[in-house]
Amino acid sequence: MATTRRTVDVALATTGLDERGRPVRTPLVTDASGSAIALEEPPMLEPELGGEHMLINIGPQHPATHGVLRLVLELDGETVVRCIPHIGYLHCGFEKIGEYRQYNQIIPWTDREDYLNSIGNNVAFAIGAERLFGIEITERCTVLRVIAAELSRIISHLVWLGTTCIDIGAFTPFLWSFQERENVYKLLESWVGARLTTSATRVGGMAADIPDGWMEGLRAFIAHFPKTIDEVDRMLTRNAIWVGRTVGLGTMTAAEATNYGLSGPMLRASGVDYDVRKDFPYLDYETYDFDVPIGTNGDVYDRFLVRMEELRQSVRILQQAADRLPDGPVNVDDHRVVLPPKSKAMSDMESMIHHFKQVMEGPRPPVGESYVAVESPKGEKGYYMVSDGTSKPVRWRIRPPSFVNLSAIPRMVEGHLLSDVIAINASIDIVMGEIDR
Repeated sequence: MATTRRTVDVALATTGLDERGRPVRTPLVTDASGSAIALEEPPMLEPELGGEHMLINIGPQHPATHGVLRLVLELDGETVVRCIPHIGYLHCGFEKIGEYRQYNQIIPWTDREDYLNSIGNNVAFAIGAERLFGIEITERCTVLRVIAAELSRIISHLVWLGTTCIDIGAFTPFLWSFQERENVYKLLESWVGARLTTSATRVGGMAADIPDGWMEGLRAFIAHFPKTIDEVDRMLTRNAIWVGRTVGLGTMTAAEATNYGLSGPMLRASGVDYDVRKDFPYLDYETYDFDVPIGTNGDVYDRFLVRMEELRQSVRILQQAADRLPDGPVNVDDHRVVLPPKSKAMSDMESMIHHFKQVMEGPRPPVGESYVAVESPKGEKGYYMVSDGTSKPVRWRIRPPSFVNLSAIPRMVEGHLLSDVIAINASIDIVMGEIDR
């Protein structure tokens, strides 16, 4: 139906006060005789407005993408209609490089996949290589690797917590998180001499045993760290702004999370009780007493709650590991795999031969293949290796949880506002070095 229009002069008149004592302004128009009449509120009708969808890029140079991730968003106003993630800007090539390196030479490359879980990756690769070699590590090495893996989980979750707070608009928990992260880095530095890229393990053991007094530093951290977790909990968990920015965003049902192959906190937040440490134990995790936190709604808020509780559970595991750490050697007594001490290599002919052959050729596993999965901070991390009997793997394949978890982002952001994309992406907790492997 055609609409007739006429030009009117609009004025404002005070016709009373509202419930808060403020003057109510009513528009007045002038009729044909020149008299002012009140104009009623028009009905709330939205005409059919024609418009086009807009394409925008977030990243790959954007702090909220947590690396060189590019998200192409199709928007209807501020609502996401479609999301296309683009990866591959990092071009690491770890898997191919590994085919040209000896097994111990691959360990520094595992540092650089998920560099927030460096020592955890070192442990995972060493377990896989030792299964290929048929090596049983010592009891002391087993406990030290549990300590390393849980400290690495804490580092990763603290970086996730702090950066997510920055993304959503909270600054103080970021400072608390990174201060505690620094405390863990001091422990790692005093152990292996490095902070971010540790290269801490070797096939058959560790690069170094812990120094004297190191356990006292670990126990001090275990004692005070839960207080920081409680402070962050009081700051965020029941904060109306935090709850409003996280509840109901990026919801994934248990069936959807399983179908997408999600793992780690992403899967457990959707209500799926799966943790590699419990379901496929390694490093004697089945002998430790800890709980696996499970969410209910699978949204950004539940992922926050799950990771917060995992920090507490890691402290429980560290306490048990500190209490049971035995004496004894940290490396296996097999100089065909582990380098002999330098003093023996300089004084004993057989040790010198072992040293020479390991350095020049590298240890050689039997022909075969192995796959080992561990519970990394971001989910199920797997290493697959194929040996042809030489000192270098003929194939090295990584199962990165960040890559699989990121595949669900188009489903999670669809129908949400543009500002919600930042919170949803942060809740996935990705590292691009692990994705562009």
